[in-house]
Parts: sequence; structure tokens; C-alpha cells
Amino acid sequence: MLKDKLLEPASPVLLYGTTPPRAGLDADAVETAATKLAARLASLPLDGVVVYDIQDESGRTDKPRPFAFTGTVDPRSYAALLAARTGKSIIAYKCVGDLDEAGWQAWLDEAASPYGVGFLSIVGRPTSGVRYPLALSKAIRLAAAHPAGFTVGGVAIAERHTAERSEAARLLAKGIEGCGYFISQTVYHADASIRLLADYARDCRGAGVTPRRIVLTFAPVGREKTMDFLRWLGVRIAPETAAAILGAANPLAKSIEICRDNLRRILAQPYAREIPLGINVESVSINRDEIDASVDLFHALQEAIRS
Repeated sequence: MLKDKLLEPASPVLLYGTTPPRAGLDADAVETAATKLAARLASLPLDGVVVYDIQDESGRTDKPRPFAFTGTVDPRSYAALLAARTGKSIIAYKCVGDLDEAGWQAWLDEAASPYGVGFLSIVGRPTSGVRYPLALSKAIRLAAAHPAGFTVGGVAIAERHTAERSEAARLLAKGIEGCGYFISQTVYHADASIRLLADYARDCRGAGVTPRRIVLTFAPVGREKTMDFLRWLGVRIAPETAAAILGAANPLAKSIEICRDNLRRILAQPYAREIPLGINVESVSINRDEIDASVDLFHALQEAIRS
């Protein structure tokens, strides 16, 4: 069961992340998308599927969004559909947004029934420095205490782990508040993840707390525009990494090689004996070759984490 694997450190967790279809599609089109995804994932030894909650993050940065924002089908609805089509447990992301406590409780009630969501990954707001009606910390505590018994997780963003703002300390606090696991932002810069994981292991030792599982996310990239989108989301892609991918005869194969090598570097550190890790492969593209490459990437990373 996914819950056992997430919360027990004995073996790695293998996930695949997807975005719900865009809002406004009719029910048949949404069903078709779910059926196609289920067929693509059928041969993969997945422990679960992640369904993202896509937000308009234009307030987070002054840079123009490479792709226009479009809303999506409710992640809870698509999670229920994918659970039926794949037979896998589904982790539904949720951005707390502008919900107050009553709205959040209502959202959680509906997630449990009628949608049958059992796994949540709770995300803060993309815009900092704004006062919201419900603090992320309280949203996590409320979800963890809900009668439905949700398995609650959060996000880990290595790029914001700095001397001024410790992401490791934030992970430690979220774990105490009720997060049993974390899923990282897309990794294209191993050094940032290595620093975060080393400091998180150190902080957990200092606090006498068992580290929560951290699932590392990777995505194939074969086009400059896809790379621009990842950068807009806050993913660090060094100029030399971008040049190596875009200058390769087969950019997608090169990006898979870089992701695999980054994972190997992350795993070859002392903290890997303390922190339960896992992988999550996502496709952030609508291009067929990049979508297909996500399956190839999964196989490459699965081999690396199990070797």
C-alpha cells in the first residue's frame, strides 16, 4: 500500500506526476485523457500517481509566463477518475489559496467523500508577503487531524534553502505539524538538493526527530520553451546544463542522462542512510515526444535508485 511505503523507510517510493486536463473540457474528453494516461503507465511499477493543482503564479515573479495560464479540472475529481482507471493510489495536490478555515474544512470533507481522496500534498501560496485567512501550518494540522485519516504531505523546494531562509527548518516544522512525506520541486541542480537534504538530516538529528520521506521530482526536457517554463516555475537550470541539453543531437536523451546522473549524485551522500527517498517523474509538456520521454526517464531513475 502507498501509505505504508510513504511512511516506512524500508524501500524507495516510485511515483508519476500529471496535470489534470484543462477546465471546460466535456466529460468524454476528460475520460479519454485519463484512459490514455492509464495505458501509458500500465507497464510501470508505480506505487502511486500524483495529480497537481495548477495555480496562476504570476504574482510570484515579474517574468512573463511562457505559456498562458488555463484552469484545470478539479484535482480531486481527476484523482478519483485516475484511481479507477489505473488501480493506483493517487496523491492530490492542493494549494490552500484564499480559503479560510471553514472553506478548507469543507474542501477536506468533499475530498474524502464523494471523491475518495486519501493522500494530500498541501501547497502554500505562490505569492509571499501577503496575509491570508488561513496559515499553511494550520491547514496542515487541520488536514492531519481530519476524521477521514488523510495521509498528508507537503512540498520541498531546494532552491529556496539559503542562509537567510532555511528550507530544512521548514521541512522539520511541517513534519511536526503533520506532514508524513514531501515531494520536491523538479530537480535539475543536484548541489541544491544535496545541501538541503544534508541540512535536513542534521536538523532532524538535532531535534531527535525521524526524517520524513522525501520524493525527488524529475522531468525530461527537449525544447527551449519547456525549459523556460521550468525556470519560470522556479527550477534552477544552470546555463551549462541548458547548453548541454539543447546542443545535443538528442536533447531528450541528454536530459534523461543528466537527471539520472543528478539522482546518482544525490543518492551517493551520507544522508541517504537516514532520509527515506523516492522518485517522482512528471511531464510538464504537451508535446508527444517529451511525454513519451517521461516513461524512459522513469525507467532510468528506477534503475538508479534500486541499484
